Amino acid sequence: MPRSTLTADQIVRAAIDLLDHEGLDGLNMRSLGKRLDSAATAIYWHIKTKDDLVRLAGDAIWTEVELPDLAATDWRTAAAAMATGLHDMLIRHPWLGQAFGSHLLYGPGKSRYDDHSLALYEKAGFTAADADRAAGAVLTFVLGNALGSAAQVSLTRRLSKDGGDPELVLAATMARAAEVAAQFPRLRERISTAAADYLAAPESTFEFGLRALLDGFATRLAP
Repeated sequence: MPRSTLTADQIVRAAIDLLDHEGLDGLNMRSLGKRLDSAATAIYWHIKTKDDLVRLAGDAIWTEVELPDLAATDWRTAAAAMATGLHDMLIRHPWLGQAFGSHLLYGPGKSRYDDHSLALYEKAGFTAADADRAAGAVLTFVLGNALGSAAQVSLTRRLSKDGGDPELVLAATMARAAEVAAQFPRLRERISTAAADYLAAPESTFEFGLRALLDGFATRLAP
C-alpha cells in the first residue's frame, strides 16, 4: 500500500492487531508493513517512531470502554460498570499493562476515561481531591487485577517461541509450586481440597475486590 493511500488510523489499527497477537516484543515496522502490504518507510511517513506507535495504539483502545450516563444511574453502578469495562479491555489487550511500565502513554482516549471517572466520584459526593484519589485507587486496582492474565499470555507466547509445549511446562511448574506451598499449613489445606485450582486466581477475585473497594467509598461518603 503506497504511503499516499495509507492513513495513520489504518496503521494504528494494524498495530493493535499485531500487538494483540505478538505482544510488545513482536511489534516492529517490518512486521507491521507486511500486515498492511506496505513498505516500512511508508509507515514512518505517518508515524515517526515505534514509541509513538505504541502510544497511539495504547490510547486508541481506551475508547472501547463504554462510559455510563451519570445522569441516568447511581454512582456505584456507574463505577462498577467503568471498572469492569476497563478490566475487560485490559484482558483483550494484555500488552497495555506491560506498556504502562515501559512507555509514556497519554492521549484523548485515556483522558476521556479519566475525566468521566472524576465526574463520577464528584457526583458521588467526594471533594475534587478525594475524587482524584478514588479514581486513582480504582484504576490501580483494575490494572493490578489484569496483570495476572497479561503475564500468562506473555509467558505462554515466550514458551511457544522456545519450542516447548506451554501447557506441559505450566503444568509441571504448577506441580512444583504446589509441592513448595504444601510446606505451609493454610496453603496445604487449600491445595488438598477438591477445589485444587487454588494456585490459579479465583474468577471471583476481581468482583470481590471491587465490591470491597466501593463499600469503603460508600462508608466514607456516609453522613
